[in-house]
Amino acid sequence: MRVHFIVHERFEAPGAYETWARKRGHDVTYSHLYAGDALPADAQGIDLLIVMGGPQDPATTSEACPHFDSKGEQALIASAVKAGKAVIGICLGSQLIGEALGAPFAHSPEKEIGKFPITLTEEGRRDALFSHFAKSLDVGHWHNDMPGLTPEAKIIAFSEGCPRQIVSYSDRVFGFQCHMEMTPDVVELLIAHSDKDLSRAAEYRFVDTPEKLRAHDYSEMNQVLFEFLNKLEKRYKAAQA
Repeated sequence: MRVHFIVHERFEAPGAYETWARKRGHDVTYSHLYAGDALPADAQGIDLLIVMGGPQDPATTSEACPHFDSKGEQALIASAVKAGKAVIGICLGSQLIGEALGAPFAHSPEKEIGKFPITLTEEGRRDALFSHFAKSLDVGHWHNDMPGLTPEAKIIAFSEGCPRQIVSYSDRVFGFQCHMEMTPDVVELLIAHSDKDLSRAAEYRFVDTPEKLRAHDYSEMNQVLFEFLNKLEKRYKAAQA
């Protein structure tokens, strides 16, 4: 597969998504937007588009963040979806998918930073791509917002702090508000850029301290993510056959 990552910030790294792509021997390319890379002109050379997170939201303007082109990313996502590509959005990426499909993002009821459980819905338990998920699974979080819902969207998982943790927009397009890609290295990058939020951890129900973030084991959720990606790859290839 040809896997392309859109990376908004150095500290919002692909983590376990990149590990999976490289272990599977896929052709991996990047748009490191923070470093001045351009977005792909179109989705023709991509099989799986993975749009990472960032401190921006879909309403962030180019004046506020010169390297972020929300409308440009939405156009690329929409073209990838129309062309039948596989698309995954993480955090900001999930919100951009919703926006690209006509569903405005929203603020989450709670700020979540750390490792907390998500729960599969009935729709989630019926989807074969999530059949290996436990009904409740501890995963990474680092967000204030959540993706919008199209009329066709299905909520796959929710948490106590956020009702839209995983959203299926079609059988090959998924938004992950949660961060199952976190690894110890990714967490260190995030900690280094989140002094303001983490210094106020005690004020929030679902915000871990840096010490607790470092103490978590992220390997189990990474393995669950790998199996989801294996299944998505198989589904995509079957559709192309």
